[in-house]
Amino acid sequence: MTPRSTTPSTLCEAFQTTAAAYPDRVALRTPDDSVRYTWREYAQRVQRLAAGLAGLGVQRGDTVGLMLTNRPEFHLLDTAAMHLGAAPFSIYNSLTAEQISYVLGNADNRVMICEEQFVPVLRQAIGDTKVEHLICIDAHPEGTLSLDDLEAAAEPSFDFEATWKAVQPSDLLTLIYTSGTTGPPKGVELTHANLITEIESTSVYLPTGPDDKILSYLPDAHIANRWGSHYCSLYTGLQITTLDDLKQAITVLPSLRPTLFGAVPQVWYKLKAAIDRTLAEEPSAVKKKLALWAIDVGRKRARLQSDGKPIPRGLAVQHAIADRLVLSSIRAKLGLDNVRAAVTGAAAISPEVLEFVLGLGIPCSEVWGMSETSCVITMNPPDAIRIGTVGKAVSAAKIKVADDGELLVSGPLIMKGYRNDPEKTADAIDADGWLHTGDIGEIDADGYVRLIDRKKELIVNAAGKNMSPANIEGALRAACPMLGGAVAIGNDRPYNVALLALDPDALAVFADQHGLSGTHEELAQHPVVLEAIAKSVEEANSKLSRVEQIKKYKVLTTIWEPSGDELTPTMKLKRKPIDAKYAEEIDALYASS
Repeated sequence: MTPRSTTPSTLCEAFQTTAAAYPDRVALRTPDDSVRYTWREYAQRVQRLAAGLAGLGVQRGDTVGLMLTNRPEFHLLDTAAMHLGAAPFSIYNSLTAEQISYVLGNADNRVMICEEQFVPVLRQAIGDTKVEHLICIDAHPEGTLSLDDLEAAAEPSFDFEATWKAVQPSDLLTLIYTSGTTGPPKGVELTHANLITEIESTSVYLPTGPDDKILSYLPDAHIANRWGSHYCSLYTGLQITTLDDLKQAITVLPSLRPTLFGAVPQVWYKLKAAIDRTLAEEPSAVKKKLALWAIDVGRKRARLQSDGKPIPRGLAVQHAIADRLVLSSIRAKLGLDNVRAAVTGAAAISPEVLEFVLGLGIPCSEVWGMSETSCVITMNPPDAIRIGTVGKAVSAAKIKVADDGELLVSGPLIMKGYRNDPEKTADAIDADGWLHTGDIGEIDADGYVRLIDRKKELIVNAAGKNMSPANIEGALRAACPMLGGAVAIGNDRPYNVALLALDPDALAVFADQHGLSGTHEELAQHPVVLEAIAKSVEEANSKLSRVEQIKKYKVLTTIWEPSGDELTPTMKLKRKPIDAKYAEEIDALYASS
């Protein structure tokens, strides 16, 4: 953490303290160092950009929209806007013009900042919204302002220091638009006080500081990336490397070698698949056998640690050898050898895959949180990780289980409310201040939380048996590296079926390995591919109880994309739209029973 005599009251104050403490350290950079800012340069640019935004009329209480890929300019502009007491918010880059128009209408922003590639869709979306100024950071299309134009808009009399010092803890810091699995997204209002409390609370389990490095590649429209990289950096001085292409994350890691790494389960699945593929292609039988042995030793050790059991002396000796000969090399090749803490969240991860990651020696903590709670509610302490749980409540959060099993949360992490929607706010937060999370879970004697599933998504089959679709889908994803999406279906049905969508990149790798060719649609129906999927489903079923097992499934020829019909921008399943879109395929799976 950055040395401080007192806790800052706002993230503006936190940023100014950090910049003054580490003026010559690099704060922001791109992987190739073509763009980099020291904290001194960062602070100077923030002041100029804030003056420019003020010149356009942005003031305390306003909102400022951002539609950018992960790049240093996001941090500069977001931080500049917050220094005016405004609330900068990000838009998912995959949204359609209609979806963007809804968000802009709810946010009521007059300024929108974007890249050239997003100008056409924004022009369609702006329509009758209040947006007056469209700022393009990397080009100068007609009708837009450049960053030079923005800085030139500053008034000489603008008092930067007085302006940021006037920002209050209760002022709105940002809006986080939920991914909208059941309807239009809701604008979660978070304050400076919310996020400062979040950072202080999570730092008990995971302290960060200026010697830490993190890769920012997840969308900044998601609270996880805003908390884990952007806001934590302002507060603690950790260095951010921005990556504008999420698909390149695993490729960039070896050159970056971060100390902190956060990912959604999909990234960990792909990482495991890459290792499995490398081992399968290993020409040396001796090396392959050694690697498999080492990974197995690592997994056994990780499971014992998770269960709180002592490590037998023989296993400890074996692990020391396995780590020296194999596991340390795997971590180095992945670029994760310097990682002292990793995080997985946003969706449940398969316990089997998490055990694999921990077995490699990567201290990966599963967390649980929501936009409505300023991000993390519970976290596995890196030195006391329990597989299958999402950890213990952070210090500022109180958790209890309602009579129906739903987890309720209260404390200063809870959002101010949903923007312009008091009815939905009242539905979410009861009169006693408890946020109803919608998640069913359990809390053990040591305070570890185990999630079962979303309250409205549990499968209750025709026999009345309750099941977690997420658990079933996790087993499928763990067993089959080719999957880009999997949805388990069985509500009011005699047995469970699944729809499986293939990841185009993973499918292409499989096709290349097996000498196959064709379009995605053709490959998805190829007998060799279908045989591999069948074996994977059989493996997944072996890890599930009899009633949970998938009896029939359909391999789809479509590709499931973020913000498409099947997935939200954060890769959550849109279950009701999937049921409707694929009703014919689902009915066919039950027709012959």
